[in-house]
Amino acid sequence: MKTLIGFMLCWLPLMGYAQEGRPWERYLNEVMTAEDAESAAWEEMYELLCDLEQHPLDINRVTREQLEQLPFLSAQQVEGIMEYIDRYGPLKSVGELAMVRALDYGQRQLLSYFIDVGEEPERGFPKLSTITKYGKGELTTTARVPFYERKGDKNGYLGYPYRHWLRCQFTYGDYVKFGLVGAQDAGEPFFAYRNKTGYDYYSPYLQLRQLGRIETLVVGNYRVSMGMGLVLNNGFSLGKVSMLQNLGRSTNGIRAHSSRAADYLCGAAATVNLGQHVTATALFSYRPMNATLNKDSTAATILTTGYHRTEAEMEKKNNLNVLTVGGSLHYRNGGLQVGMNAVHTQLSRALRPNTAVLYRQHYPQGSEFTNVSMDYRYVHPRIALNGETAIDKDGHVATINSVSLRLTDVLSVMALQRFYSFRYASLFAQSYSDGGRVQNESGVYVGVTWQPLPALHLSAYTDYAYFGWAKYQVSQSSYAWDNLVQATYTRQGWTFGGRYRLRMRQKDGDGQALDTYWEHRGRLSAEYATEEGFGGRAQLDGDFVQRARGVMLSGSLSYTKRWLRLNAGAGCFHTDGYDSRIYLYERAPLYTYSVSQFYGEGIRYWLMVRANIGKRLLLTAKIGTTDYFDRSVIGSSYQQIDASSQTDLDLQLRWKF
Repeated sequence: MKTLIGFMLCWLPLMGYAQEGRPWERYLNEVMTAEDAESAAWEEMYELLCDLEQHPLDINRVTREQLEQLPFLSAQQVEGIMEYIDRYGPLKSVGELAMVRALDYGQRQLLSYFIDVGEEPERGFPKLSTITKYGKGELTTTARVPFYERKGDKNGYLGYPYRHWLRCQFTYGDYVKFGLVGAQDAGEPFFAYRNKTGYDYYSPYLQLRQLGRIETLVVGNYRVSMGMGLVLNNGFSLGKVSMLQNLGRSTNGIRAHSSRAADYLCGAAATVNLGQHVTATALFSYRPMNATLNKDSTAATILTTGYHRTEAEMEKKNNLNVLTVGGSLHYRNGGLQVGMNAVHTQLSRALRPNTAVLYRQHYPQGSEFTNVSMDYRYVHPRIALNGETAIDKDGHVATINSVSLRLTDVLSVMALQRFYSFRYASLFAQSYSDGGRVQNESGVYVGVTWQPLPALHLSAYTDYAYFGWAKYQVSQSSYAWDNLVQATYTRQGWTFGGRYRLRMRQKDGDGQALDTYWEHRGRLSAEYATEEGFGGRAQLDGDFVQRARGVMLSGSLSYTKRWLRLNAGAGCFHTDGYDSRIYLYERAPLYTYSVSQFYGEGIRYWLMVRANIGKRLLLTAKIGTTDYFDRSVIGSSYQQIDASSQTDLDLQLRWKF
């Protein structure tokens, strides 16, 4: 603790400097909770926003579905933008969005990173000669070099200790995008063992938009969002705080999968405009997946980690084939939309989880799964309604419904209700939940956002969830209660933030009754912004979880001048154990999401250099070290490091052509 106090006294005087990071990265940091930090959906979101920043949407050709990719826009704001363009024609500048009443200054600033104003919209799909002449290419390669040795590196892992990936992509506006991603984790074989073609993972993709009546066509790896996610959603679904930003809106659409995440479909999908306000989406996917097998060769669990480092992990690679077909039909007229969705999935091996464990008794079982749903949406400048109701092949029900009210220009409230039967089974459902599954949960979420002053933004939510069947570490029905209040104040370049979260959960105790676990988490942050290119931020995180305490003080500085950008950060942490762990978001190379968890006592520090070499090359290097004061061994099993510190070097080269 003395180290922490000393670090605080040294760091705070540096806050006389200026802005650190981009507003959209600060936005993710502000809305992230502890559970979100461990979710793969956030990595997918980060990579998408990085890609959109590098290849902004043309606001004069943008579709509703493209705007709905942005997590900070509500349904009313998306509708307001589309209505303004329809009424007044193409925008002359991004600043013209100030005329859209639903958008406040902060959201317009965030939006400016992902859109630009092109020339007059082209008529029809561009010619091949135009695409090849004016299209833009990009090759990005990234590698991580560890300055330590894991136990598995000595004996156990099939490959070398370096993690690396590449992405080659070609784009022409919003019309054409195609490319290839190759990636592998540390310890996986490269051009060896069963990876004879090089990387452990590949993702090829081709995406075409506005091809006559075909609104979107994707071939290769892709992702789909339907309704509110009760039937199929392998896009991304952010957490409870971001729910207050987009006010619980739903999304529909298909897009190419250009990231390293393992949650995707492989085949082809298309959305077609049938006229008379009707659109239809059809999809076909056939892909191998990883699974743990039972002795009778059925599948016990479907794995999504994507790791193939050891003999045991490699044996599980691609030992399950999954066929998925489905589609949706939607009618949209103004702010009203209604639709039907259906998905059928066929597994090459029957899914047989270990039902001797109580909480797994109603996990999805069998080799065929069919889910059908109806979804609806009504958007008005002051009110938005969203909902979806789904059934599986055995008639079990899941439903989710939300209403958001824009009471005034500065005050909005929303409520969300969900009921997921503990018998409802869907392999690809992903929607709002407290327990992380579209199954065995019912509850109500109520949130409010209020901007009493132009500089002050307040938000809060309360969420009650009831679980009718057993869960992991809970052998009977239980409930959870989650609450958060957050404030942000911005004035004359300064931004101050604060949040407090109170969460209650039930778990098995020593007797038959459930024990109640209380979790308190808080954060204070300060940031100053000017135009000179300097940057600075300080942040204090603390928690109190079932008599275990944790605290971390962190900060970062940046300097940008023409072709060079420097970033540095440090954090000192002290926690009583794993339950009171602290999460920290760091700047990282492009398309690289970096959130680390810390427990025990130690310090984290890092330095990143980003240099533009001419107009086409961008070189980034980041080195980071974590020193622990309370241990001589880090990690366990194959990941064990026989040292008290670990250092990693990230290298990235991007070439535009």
